[in-house]
Amino acid sequence: MRRIGIYMSVVLIITIIVPTVIVKTIKFVPITNSVEGKGFENKRLPVVRKSEQKILQNEDIQYIKVFNIKSKEVENLPIEEYVKGVVAAEMPARFHIEALKAQAIAARTYAISRSIRFSDGHPDHKDAPLCSGVHCQAYLSLEQLEDIHGKDWIDNYWGKIEEAVDTTKSMVIYYNGEIIEPLYHSSSGGMTEDAINVFAMDSPYLKAVKSPYEEDAPKYRDIMTLTVEEFIDKLNGKFPKVKMTKTDFLEKIKLVERTDSGRIKKIAIGGEIIDGREIRELFGLNSTNFNIIYDKNIDLIEIETYGNGHGVGMSQWGANGMAKNGKSFEEILKHYYSGIDIGEM
Repeated sequence: MRRIGIYMSVVLIITIIVPTVIVKTIKFVPITNSVEGKGFENKRLPVVRKSEQKILQNEDIQYIKVFNIKSKEVENLPIEEYVKGVVAAEMPARFHIEALKAQAIAARTYAISRSIRFSDGHPDHKDAPLCSGVHCQAYLSLEQLEDIHGKDWIDNYWGKIEEAVDTTKSMVIYYNGEIIEPLYHSSSGGMTEDAINVFAMDSPYLKAVKSPYEEDAPKYRDIMTLTVEEFIDKLNGKFPKVKMTKTDFLEKIKLVERTDSGRIKKIAIGGEIIDGREIRELFGLNSTNFNIIYDKNIDLIEIETYGNGHGVGMSQWGANGMAKNGKSFEEILKHYYSGIDIGEM
């Protein structure tokens, strides 16, 4: 009888108690697509989950659908050839080969991420997930490059572009095993920006980092000069409630907040709180890393800016500077994209 009692106890544990513990301790969550949504409306920049990456095993991933903004037609391009056209369009071919390799991996990762995120077409170009313009990432065919730069450029640089892409073939960037959507820009002015300050959403791999070696960038530092009247007219035209005049304009402009990277986040104009990006757009500035200076002696306004672009992700000129100082493409990418890994598709 004792043996029977022990046997019955074991059966009860196996059939009732254990399943109850399992059910109560595992949280079942429905599988969702982490990259749903349009543009930058999500709270964080998208990643492509492992469950979605089965698409990468399909033969179709060898080709990328691209909407040509000039011909208005969709082209089905071999992905590696597409990446060559992006590298040539987005980064100066004279840059160090390690910087070009970093650009190739970032461009390929971006293309894969967008192709999965917008597999049925992007809202702005419904027949393809990518376009050939800067709205996505710029792409130029070999024929277009020859038309723009001439045959000598092709002879001198196309082989270098091919080397950068071919030696990094199939390499993409992951964060916690998920494909990222890497952003990049021309130059940061010495420090990149946190994505949350530009796109109002957090991203663990797009954090502000120092970006040395950018001093050779053509727009590392720039100055725009305006008369006081031109300056006031632009502000009053955009923000009519401020009613700024030449006698009170100095009192009506106050700095409210800078980000940790030094960029203007908020500025007060006549009591209105304005986003730094609005000022950048209004005056056509290179970045939101700017200072407004009034020179009373010559009665002129100078707007001094540092860097060129939104400042998020990889600085292309910073990447070139790092490469010239002995850093590899992997070191460059891991510097600008926090906590990432690089692997094949």
